[in-house]
Amino acid sequence: MSDAEIERESMPYDVVIVGGGPAGLSAAIRLKQMAAEAGSEIDVCILEKGSEIGAHILSGAVIDPRSLDELLPEWRDNGCPMAETPVTDNQHWVLTKKGKFSIPHFLTPSFLHNKGCYTGSLGNMCRWLGEQAEELGVEIFPGFAAAEILYHEDGSVKGVATGNMGVARDGSHKPDFEPGLELHAKYTFFAEGVRGHLTKILKKQFALDADCEPQVYGLGIKELWDIPADKHKPGLVIHSQGWPLEAGSNGGGFLYHQANGQVALGFVTWLNYKNPYLRPFEEMQRWKTHPEIRKFLEGGKRVSYGARAISDGGFQSVPKLAFPGGALIGCSAGFLNVPRIKGTHTAMKSGMMAAEAAFAAIQEQRSSDELTAYQSAYEGSWVYKELSKVRNVLPLMEKFGDKVGSFFAGITMWAEHLGIKMPFTMRHEPDHKSLARKEHVHPIEYPKPDNVLTFDRLSSVFLSNTNHEEDQPVHLQLKDPAIPINYNLPVFDEPAQRYCPAGVYEVVDEDDGNKRFQINAQNCVHCKTCDIKDPSQNINWVTPEGGGGPNYPNM
Repeated sequence: MSDAEIERESMPYDVVIVGGGPAGLSAAIRLKQMAAEAGSEIDVCILEKGSEIGAHILSGAVIDPRSLDELLPEWRDNGCPMAETPVTDNQHWVLTKKGKFSIPHFLTPSFLHNKGCYTGSLGNMCRWLGEQAEELGVEIFPGFAAAEILYHEDGSVKGVATGNMGVARDGSHKPDFEPGLELHAKYTFFAEGVRGHLTKILKKQFALDADCEPQVYGLGIKELWDIPADKHKPGLVIHSQGWPLEAGSNGGGFLYHQANGQVALGFVTWLNYKNPYLRPFEEMQRWKTHPEIRKFLEGGKRVSYGARAISDGGFQSVPKLAFPGGALIGCSAGFLNVPRIKGTHTAMKSGMMAAEAAFAAIQEQRSSDELTAYQSAYEGSWVYKELSKVRNVLPLMEKFGDKVGSFFAGITMWAEHLGIKMPFTMRHEPDHKSLARKEHVHPIEYPKPDNVLTFDRLSSVFLSNTNHEEDQPVHLQLKDPAIPINYNLPVFDEPAQRYCPAGVYEVVDEDDGNKRFQINAQNCVHCKTCDIKDPSQNINWVTPEGGGGPNYPNM
């Protein structure tokens, strides 16, 4: 029996939400709150591809509590783990190879100071939000990945179908095969996170990004360390820029002292870098060797690892948000405030605004139409204003480099902060177009890991608890299997073997002298970097069998 002939069960809901991150959970909670306030009922479900809520969540994280205060005002007194560690000290360093320069607070606008913010595990915060949602009656289905968009005959979105379970690598059905489930909804919210595979389809289907700039990205690589008590300073937040990245690349590091004697640290490399020999994972490892970072980690132990792409495009890259039958919320649309390095509060608010628009529509007996009220709410919101103020920061640094770009970015932030709106909005170029040919750059030498402070990729993936059913279709699809060896290798020395933070891609020498492109899909931590950075746009990331991927604790 072909997949097209399989009969699937269906379940009806008022709202189906794809993704159990901050935006999806906030939308679900807000829908149930409004129903309770109105004395009505609303059926809401969340599909989460991770094995549990929070399993695929990875962020620094320093949280602006504005949206939490709006959604659940008593969160500080109701067991939310984010309340444990308020930010007590905020520092921004410019690193040289051996030293640092601290940027004084008076040189930066107040919104960069992290006053009133909290640091902790975003994954654990999502687990707590999941509990709040379930207490309100939201149905949450972890381990079920939305794999297909369903449409009405008029082209509006009808809902989604989960992926089939028990499919072998060759596409045949194993003895434990179970067909996917269809979830039909009056409105479907897509909260897949960065570079969601269904969101890519929707953007094309409804031309959602026709009038915005291309989305651009960074790759965030994070570790969690237990450190000695005498080095731990709860609430200390440090950001860095400069070393070790060379000219032609941008990014920076973070080090947050969180609860229970732990620090969350990581490094973000913007994916517009030019040198195909750059290795974001090794840049992060090298960053840890800086004396000012090393001093916090010596005597400590690494306990977790993960990686995730970040939507960096900001204001000018936010697509049209609503389409017939559905909406994009959270990082599916991209609401990160890059200079603040914060997007959770804006993602949550987007989910709340979409929920309010959908609830009003359902109360009016509408369904499957375009939630224009959501788009209008966004354009009149504090999210829109916040992102607009910093819209030129990243493009200025891309154009002029770290030092000069930071100077110009600082001027524009101060001007916008003081109410002087800049008369321009700068453009973005897609990240996959930025690589130089290999003969125009130099290879980068990286030190070997010492397995005390610095590590290799495979031992790091082990700490991410990544697991996939090996006998399943490969979820990293090549549009043309010949391109990696016939084009990417001679032109760019096949950068996939270096930009992937999990060692998924290899160029293997065959006995006959030829080379073969190997995909170790079982290593994939779902960061989406390959889907973004491949210069030929030949790699398509699709969701694997539900429950597969990393299982992040406390990340």
